[in-house]
Amino acid sequence: MPTLTKLYSMEEASQHNTEHDCWVVIDGKVYDLTSYLDEHPGGDDVLLAAAGKDATDEFDDAGHSRSAKELMKNFCIGELDTSAPTIPELENSSKKETNNYSQNLMELTKQYWAVPVAIVGISVVVGLIFLRKK
Repeated sequence: MPTLTKLYSMEEASQHNTEHDCWVVIDGKVYDLTSYLDEHPGGDDVLLAAAGKDATDEFDDAGHSRSAKELMKNFCIGELDTSAPTIPELENSSKKETNNYSQNLMELTKQYWAVPVAIVGISVVVGLIFLRKK
């Protein structure tokens, strides 16, 4: 009888990103590493930095041993559901907002440019008046 594998979306996995609830996705499998944080040879901060994310590249780059890969099986809670939509990227700003921001910045620049020019102009006039009196 085949075992049923629980499927998790990346959105669901991303919600488990704290030291009290730490999930990591590696090679399409979801691992609950909460109970392993204190035992991880590289320290818990490495795992917490990858919590709630796909950490396949980081895991591969670290060069884990065969025994480490065997140990991972104990923490596997399911697989990543690749049919579920991924988390959408946040939109930084629209072009309209960017243009409005640029216009506001240009107007502020013009305002702040006028103040130093006025000060220099007044200084020149005062200087000329002072020199004429001597």
